[in-house]
Amino acid sequence: MSGLTNNQEYDFWKSLVDGETTVKKLSKALKKKNIGFKPLPGFIMEIDNTEYYRLQQHIDCDEVYPGIIIGNGSTAKQKRYLSEIGITHVLNAAEGNFSGYVNTNSEFYSDTNIKYLGFRLYDSPIVDISKYFYPAANFIEDALSTTSGKVYVHCVMGVSRSATLVIAYLMIKRHMLAEEAIRLLRESRAIHPNHGFLEQLATLDNQLRRNRL
Repeated sequence: MSGLTNNQEYDFWKSLVDGETTVKKLSKALKKKNIGFKPLPGFIMEIDNTEYYRLQQHIDCDEVYPGIIIGNGSTAKQKRYLSEIGITHVLNAAEGNFSGYVNTNSEFYSDTNIKYLGFRLYDSPIVDISKYFYPAANFIEDALSTTSGKVYVHCVMGVSRSATLVIAYLMIKRHMLAEEAIRLLRESRAIHPNHGFLEQLATLDNQLRRNRL
């Protein structure tokens, strides 16, 4: 017998309005929103200059929520650019020096004022990303609670690992439903968490919804 009280056990089995969140529901949410066009953070669309245009070719990131920018690993290494757009925190969801990872760490940013946090996560459905949901959410919240704080969250491509952690943040700290958070991100970026990550987000969503009953 678990250490839960009868009431706690009962709460765990309480039915949820609109039913359980499932991978199928979250997969549909990924397809429903069209990605709108937005200029890259820090760039002005009206400037018509060849050199200015070339600079943009090396940047891949989007502001998906006020103060939260999701992007790829190459952009994460553009320290000057990150500083210019006001990044105060960097969350690397793919820390490592192997294929499928981004080789940065706190030492890499030591010549800046950027706070760094890295997770050694591989983009695979069998990886347990859920154990990083709360540490990532706390780090992002720390960034946004800082005056003019801005966080850059990335993995290799900026579509699966990083997106999953930002979705979890919006669910944990901003009380969004998983479908709502996914749709919000899809308005700005072509995110696509893998099947296993969606399953873990669905589990988190059901847990949070039950906690709020």
